[in-house]
Amino acid sequence: MSLIEVNEVSKSFRVSRRSAGISGMLANLVMPKYEKKQAVNNISFSIEQGEMVGFIGPNGAGKSTTIKMLSGILYPDSGRVQVDGYIPYRQRRDYVGRIGVVFGQKSQLQWDLPVIDSFELLKAIYRVPDDVYRNNLNRFTDMLDMSGFLNQPVRQLSLGQRMRADIVAALLHSPRIVFFDEPTIGVDVVGKETIRNFLCELNAKDQVTMLFTTHDMQDIEKTCKRLIIIDRGSKVYDGLLSGIRKAYGTTRQVDIEFAEDCTVAAMEHVEIKELDAPGGRKKRFLFESRQVQIDALMESLLAHYAIRDLTVSEPEIEGLIRKIYSGEAAG
Repeated sequence: MSLIEVNEVSKSFRVSRRSAGISGMLANLVMPKYEKKQAVNNISFSIEQGEMVGFIGPNGAGKSTTIKMLSGILYPDSGRVQVDGYIPYRQRRDYVGRIGVVFGQKSQLQWDLPVIDSFELLKAIYRVPDDVYRNNLNRFTDMLDMSGFLNQPVRQLSLGQRMRADIVAALLHSPRIVFFDEPTIGVDVVGKETIRNFLCELNAKDQVTMLFTTHDMQDIEKTCKRLIIIDRGSKVYDGLLSGIRKAYGTTRQVDIEFAEDCTVAAMEHVEIKELDAPGGRKKRFLFESRQVQIDALMESLLAHYAIRDLTVSEPEIEGLIRKIYSGEAAG
């Protein structure tokens, strides 16, 4: 059995619905009306121990609802959730000691206390043995370069420092599974790279299973090999990150600088764009890899023109994800 099992899970909420204006507000007080909002719709997936999985989708797709069911905060209307042998919402008291949760927009640290005091409090809450606590604290603070602000109040920390402290807080009790919700939101480029490298090293050495929800595709590309995409509560993709390009990234782009100004004759299934003045040296060729073979294209161009430089580009993952969200990508 997999470490995380989600089988045909659905979750809906009752949402208040009223007309606009004062009259609508008054009518709602007398006779409130509600409508059903389907947040998660019959999704299934499994995650093995040691996997780092990106769990993404547009706003309102059902990501946070799913994470809350996995962490035991919410219960499903139907279907089955099992994590590390536990039913999260039924066995929450025992279960929470097995997991860590990091919410980028909500800290579990005490705002007015030094960071180390919050860590000591969490040690007591989770009943972490002294030797485990010391080893984890020393190791993580060294890996994330935190020794300089452990004794500062949380309210005095930069956002990047607070996020590093929040990540350590979620790991002090040595959880087997960690759920991340926007773990690098608002963090600068250097801070993001530090956090990503730390998580990859922790996963490699300790086999900690990690599930990420984030809008920063760099977080996913730097840490995860597998990606689960949901939209409107339903799963639309589950597979390797590299498989996104294979399934959806069929457009190719070739930027060419010719040795001299020229006008390139129209080519079937190829869109040609001028990158400088019309008839200039720099041009962009766009085509579908299923319709045009790049070697045939280059053979044709080299037979008629002198080429000084060229760059072949594949679509960026972020652009492909946007197409999937918008429904432009078929399949």
